[in-house]
Amino acid sequence: MFDIYDFYEKMDDGKIMLSFKGEITSDLLTSILNILESKLDNTGDEPKLRKKVYNILVECLQNLYHHNDGLSEENGDHTALFLIGRSTDGNYRIITGNYILNENVEAVKGRIDRINSLSKDELKAFYMDTLNNEEYSGKGGGGLGMIDIARKSGQKIIYDFRELDGKFAFFSLIITITP
Repeated sequence: MFDIYDFYEKMDDGKIMLSFKGEITSDLLTSILNILESKLDNTGDEPKLRKKVYNILVECLQNLYHHNDGLSEENGDHTALFLIGRSTDGNYRIITGNYILNENVEAVKGRIDRINSLSKDELKAFYMDTLNNEEYSGKGGGGLGMIDIARKSGQKIIYDFRELDGKFAFFSLIITITP
């Protein structure tokens, strides 16, 4: 039998503020952001840290909403995962997971590797170049999300791709935000 109290304790010990698995919709994004804004307001953290965490949350959730390759009429069962936790040392960790087409893995991996290789000043220049090039992806994005996450968190982006079948991989992302 599933021990719900054991699960509750694990979530409490891990300082998980919110976790979600399911289809990401615009209404859900609004609800999640409202809940997390309220939770962040109650942490006692400095406003600057709360704002940084909130802004990174927005980017991460927008990535899930706009770039989940598994959501289509033919495979409507592919969902996304989102989790945010706060450790006892005050670090926040945002974890996301979503389906991505295998054909897109190398491009995403290359982009994150490039972002991770840049210094703070180089990231700023890359952000400005990307902002000014006025190119948009097939999904309407300008490619600023990951750059913005790296700039705001000040940390390397941790990621993984797990190939599932001939068509899809599961893309996981871990962002750490320190006070």
